[in-house]
Amino acid sequence: MEIPLRRSLRLSITLWATLAFAAAVAVVGALVADFLKSQALRVDELQRTSGLCIGVVVVESGVSEPRWTDHTLRCAHAGPVDGDVSLAPVPLRALLPPGLPLDDAVVLANAQFSSHRPVPRLSLWPFTDPESVTVAFDGSPRTVPVAFLRDAEEERFVAAQRTLNRQVLMLVGGALFLVALAAALVWTTVGRALRPVEAIRRELAHITEHDLARRVPVPRRRNEIARLATTVNATLDRLRTALDDNRRFVADASHELRSPIAALRAELEIAHAHPDLADWRAVVDGALRDTYRLQHLATDLLLLARLDHTTTATGGDTVDLADLVREETSRNRTRHRLTVEVDARPAVVRGSRALLGRLLGNLLDNAERHAHDHITVRLAAHGTSATLEVVDDGPGIPPADRERVFDRFTRLDHARTRDTGGTGLGLPIARRIATHHNGTLDVADHPHGTRFVATLPRIAGGTR
Repeated sequence: MEIPLRRSLRLSITLWATLAFAAAVAVVGALVADFLKSQALRVDELQRTSGLCIGVVVVESGVSEPRWTDHTLRCAHAGPVDGDVSLAPVPLRALLPPGLPLDDAVVLANAQFSSHRPVPRLSLWPFTDPESVTVAFDGSPRTVPVAFLRDAEEERFVAAQRTLNRQVLMLVGGALFLVALAAALVWTTVGRALRPVEAIRRELAHITEHDLARRVPVPRRRNEIARLATTVNATLDRLRTALDDNRRFVADASHELRSPIAALRAELEIAHAHPDLADWRAVVDGALRDTYRLQHLATDLLLLARLDHTTTATGGDTVDLADLVREETSRNRTRHRLTVEVDARPAVVRGSRALLGRLLGNLLDNAERHAHDHITVRLAAHGTSATLEVVDDGPGIPPADRERVFDRFTRLDHARTRDTGGTGLGLPIARRIATHHNGTLDVADHPHGTRFVATLPRIAGGTR
């Protein structure tokens, strides 16, 4: 099933990476824009404008308030801050209103000097109208339109805003181009990185329980995805092995169950067909033997299934293996000579007493079937482990078959047959119990016969 684009990992990574890059570009762009604004018209390069105005107040006879007239104001301006500001000499009568006698007036002269520097309020909005720029004067919060200034200053400030508009537009365009380029690069890079993952996904989608021979492609580059593909293939190998073992187990179990059922049915059918000739006591005895065999086989199958679906035992009761060995060997009715050797050091383990008893019992049953005359059971404690050995003087197991005997329903041709009473599950169950208790069970070298060695972890200190 295809994953919708809105849930695509490639799209999510691209979006988040683009957003992060866009945020960084926005911060840098804001700093650059502010720098461009400060450089568009440096304040320290602006010229101060100085002015000097002289006015005359004419006080007429009989007027309490003096009055200004347009004819009485004379002003002069200078551009540079260190320039001289001067007024040309003006006759006093030229400052008086026409028709006013000089004898009837009191004339007061007043002079006012001012110096200011106009600072344009430039805007970072790239579509600002340059003609709408306002100007502030240093030391005063009041602003006036740029049109109120002299022509030279007005043109300079309008040109500054126009240049700033162009620079900000170029900055925004460059930022958008960089963000788009980054998004394209991230999209392409993530797509190339995820291409092997998509190939693995497609191959896994076609693998079923009927076709476990297929494997996912492993990239040539030895990176994390290659390790993922290798792990997936290893998992598929284990899955195929487990499935093959399960199929073989089911087939062997069916075969093992079919044999006693077929024998039981044959005996009953013969007795039913010839009731007068049948030895009914022998028929019943044979039916009971086959029924016991079926019951024993079913019990072993259920135990194996339970062990296969449980994890390694990490808790449980404390079990003294010395007591367990004495109990199992005293219960065992053997026709052979049995020797029990128990170390004086305590061998206490943690686990299930019933399962550990089944492990030892299965090893004793195996030794009973194959021993010629003598069976030996040894228990020893070594450091952090306890070793349990069951030795028989039978024909022994060839080194090539020492692992195969732990496969389910395995019988060695020269020794293990159905006539000995074995189901082919005793040793596999014993090893599974050992591994369930964090231990091992193996066939060790022995000059005469077979030696099974089970190693289990001891409880620290060996206390009960």
